[in-house]
Amino acid sequence: MNQESSQRHLVDGAKSQLIEELRQRWRPRATAVQRDVSPLPSLPFSIAISREAGTQGTAVAREVGRVLGWPVYDHELLEHVAREMGLRKDLLESLDERRQSWLLERVQGFLSAPSKSEWGFVSESAYVHHLIQTVIALGVYGECVLVGRGSAFILPIETTLRVRLVGPVKERIVALSHMLKISNAEAARRVRTIDRERNDFVRDHFLKDATDPRGFDLVLNALRLSSFQLAELIIEGLHRLQAEKPVV
Repeated sequence: MNQESSQRHLVDGAKSQLIEELRQRWRPRATAVQRDVSPLPSLPFSIAISREAGTQGTAVAREVGRVLGWPVYDHELLEHVAREMGLRKDLLESLDERRQSWLLERVQGFLSAPSKSEWGFVSESAYVHHLIQTVIALGVYGECVLVGRGSAFILPIETTLRVRLVGPVKERIVALSHMLKISNAEAARRVRTIDRERNDFVRDHFLKDATDPRGFDLVLNALRLSSFQLAELIIEGLHRLQAEKPVV
């Protein structure tokens, strides 16, 4: 087994263990609420949306959540993680879906002594650890829409509709330019940077390729359809998966 395969095995094993621990925490609560229901239902579905820059990922997720009546966790994930870590949300912004260099993280870890914790130095590994816990905890309860942050690679395949929103680079640049009211040149720079950082974040922490369509159930060209139309396709895909899921 090569080093990458070994790392992937360890990540998958740790994820499975954490899912089972959270499932055991959830089951007593579910039993208390559903005393007359037998057998106990399996975990409900969630939707995880991965997106390229400029593909209206947040708007699509909000529309899906509105139609289904499900909560949407985009930047809200940062708020959850910040509360878990006892930090302000803005202290995690620089780590969100980005990869720090090994040296920078070590320097920040050295500087973040207890007396300096309020200065806002947070290690990337600590952030990712709490992020994974938060995403899995939300997945245990299900019926939610999660945007980015590797959620499509954290949640179990059996109960997750994994969606990837893509689009031609030129069209995404124009879309981002209009959305942020910036020049095409600046939008092009941001698209390249955001795509690279998001892909590196997934590769380095989850050992997956965010650009590989085989890692998703639906891959949609987000520049061809409106947010409402994309939401319709995603919800149809969810209903089909739910219909095929075996009863336990």
